[in-house]
Parts: sequence; structure tokens; C-alpha cells
Amino acid sequence: MYKIGDKVVYPNHGAGTIVGIETKTILDEKKKYYIMKLPIGEMKVMIPVDKIDKIGIRDVISEEKANDVFKLLNGEKSKMSQNWNRRYRANQEKLKTGDIFEVAEVVRNLSIRDREKGLSTGEKKMLSNARKILISELVLAKDMDEEEIAEKMDDLFILDEEDLEA
Repeated sequence: MYKIGDKVVYPNHGAGTIVGIETKTILDEKKKYYIMKLPIGEMKVMIPVDKIDKIGIRDVISEEKANDVFKLLNGEKSKMSQNWNRRYRANQEKLKTGDIFEVAEVVRNLSIRDREKGLSTGEKKMLSNARKILISELVLAKDMDEEEIAEKMDDLFILDEEDLEA
């Protein structure tokens, strides 16, 4: 059971802080909900307390693991299907896991592919969503603001001079 102030991750939505626990009656059924505030966009999400395991709610990673995420982001692109549809589905599955390292891998691979060959509209949207999810957790794990994390990530994917000359 989480309490107010706990930092948690909601797969496919991102990380946030539990700011309240409320009981709501929906369709004549009383249920308890965590109210989670996301650091990006000031959005609030209601999470049914009795469904947290099924949804995959988990604690935000430690600062040490956040540093490992940046190492992964700085790594080489993993092998991806050349087929857009297969690649999209594989990335979608990784995002659904809610595992930050899987999300980071999607961000890294799509960012590198975007730089090298460009992305389809669907993959651009997926990259944008994956970045938001990743940034929201790193903001809480490293106690930095959104702009600092985004800038740090962008620095990893900027073309170096050698890439420009190639």
C-alpha cells in the first residue's frame, strides 16, 4: 500500500507522486483510488488501489539506477527490424512493460534511427511519448527538473562533427 508522498510509475503514463487517496463511488460501487500527480504537464491520474498489481504500478528507480539509464541511453543502437510494422510492435511491447530500461532502449533506438534515417509519423509519436515517460521518472529519481533531464538526454543524441563530415 502506497502513502501520500510516495513516488511511483504508472506504465504508459509515466512517473508521479501520490498526492491523495480518495474513495469514489462509481456505478454504485465504492472504490479507493490513489491520486497521482505527474511532473510533466501537471496531469493528475486516478489509480484504483485494488488494481495496482495488475496495472504494474511500481516504485520510481533509485538515483544510482537512473545513472545506469543514462549509460544505456549513451550505448549503441540494438538490432531492430527493418520492417516498420514489426519494429513498431516490438517497441510497443517494450513500452507496455513499464520497465525503465526497456523504455530507455526504445528512446535510444528511435532517437538514433531518427538521426540516421528519419522516422515515420507513428514512430515520431512513439518516441515523443516514450521520452515523456522516461523523463518523468528521471525527474523524480534524480531530483532534477524536466528541462535539465531533457537537455541531458538531447546531448547524448546530437550529431558530432565526425557524423556531419561522413
